[in-house]
Amino acid sequence: MLTKFSRKSTPRNKLSRFVTKEAIARLLKIKVEQIYRFECWAHILYVHAKGMSRFVSYADFPPVVGVESPSGLDFGYWKRRMASLKERYAPDFWVDFYGEKFREAVSVSELLEWGELVGVVKLMLSRIALESLRKVYAQEKSLLEHF
Repeated sequence: MLTKFSRKSTPRNKLSRFVTKEAIARLLKIKVEQIYRFECWAHILYVHAKGMSRFVSYADFPPVVGVESPSGLDFGYWKRRMASLKERYAPDFWVDFYGEKFREAVSVSELLEWGELVGVVKLMLSRIALESLRKVYAQEKSLLEHF
C-alpha cells in the first residue's frame, strides 16, 4: 500500500530570510507604521499596508545582517529578477537601504558587519552606487571613532 504525502504548508522561499519591515517600507515608499502585516508565501510576498495590498518578489530585497549570508543561488535569483526588469544592477533602494543601515549603526563593529555585507554584494551595485556607499561608510566610521 502506498501512502500519499500531502504538505500542510508550502515551503518558505530561501530569500525570505532577507525580508524586514524596514526593507518593505523603503521598497514601497511608505512608513513602517503603515504596514499591517506581510505574508511569506512560497514564491512571493504579500504585503498588507494602509491603503494598499501588494505582491512583492523576494528577489527585490537586499541581504541583511543577522541571517545566513547570501549564497551563489541567491545571486542567481537576484540576477534573474534584474534581467526580468531589464536592469543591470540592483535597484536604487538597495543603496538607500544600506546607507541608512550605515547611519543607524551604533558601534564600529556593527558598521563593519554592514560594510562586509555590502562587500559581498558589491558586484550587484553600480560603480557610482558603490562609491556613494563608501563615502557614507567612511563618514559614519569617522563619527563613531571620534565621538
